[in-house]
Amino acid sequence: MSTLDLQEQEQVDALKGWWNENGKWVLAAVLMTLIGFAGVQFWKNHQAQQAGEAAKLFAEVMKQTQSNDPKRVNDAVAALVDKFGNSAYAPRAQLVAVETNLQAKDIARAKAQLQWVVEHAGEASLQDTARLKLASILLDEKKFDEALTQLNAAHPDAFTGLYADLKGDVLSAQGKTEEAKAAYKQALDKIEPKSLYRNLVQLKLDGLGDAK
Repeated sequence: MSTLDLQEQEQVDALKGWWNENGKWVLAAVLMTLIGFAGVQFWKNHQAQQAGEAAKLFAEVMKQTQSNDPKRVNDAVAALVDKFGNSAYAPRAQLVAVETNLQAKDIARAKAQLQWVVEHAGEASLQDTARLKLASILLDEKKFDEALTQLNAAHPDAFTGLYADLKGDVLSAQGKTEEAKAAYKQALDKIEPKSLYRNLVQLKLDGLGDAK
């Protein structure tokens, strides 16, 4: 482990401060990209098989997100889940509503929606996305053990980079520096070398005093 000089340490501290302010929004953008990709694939592969009314209700959910009115969004989601809770649209609607509720500071509702997805989604990728987002919220609440429970759940290799990175955040917040470093290094091994997200993980690892 190399020793940072004063200038390098100041740079690391500045980068860590930026991450603390903006990191959760970067994570949110990554998650929404995953959700969007899954939605596009679902639409292409299963559009013909889905009930027309469920599709209309999901379109209403998306429309209401533009209003930035949590009640309208949640009412639209509830209508879809009540009628078509077993459809592939329901967990996607819940995930969409999570961001609206987080912006409205309704953390309890957002967590309940994420837990619903974990328990009811028929697609593993949506469950994995929900667990990751739920762990992020639990980290913000300093519920570290609960966050780690979500992050230790089985997940496909494609999610390992994201899970390991967030696990590093939790462990770092607990003061478990060496374990956090190991988690960040695992994340780096799984994230594409040219990815900007990889650079952010490297900054956090460097901030713990490991410049390798």
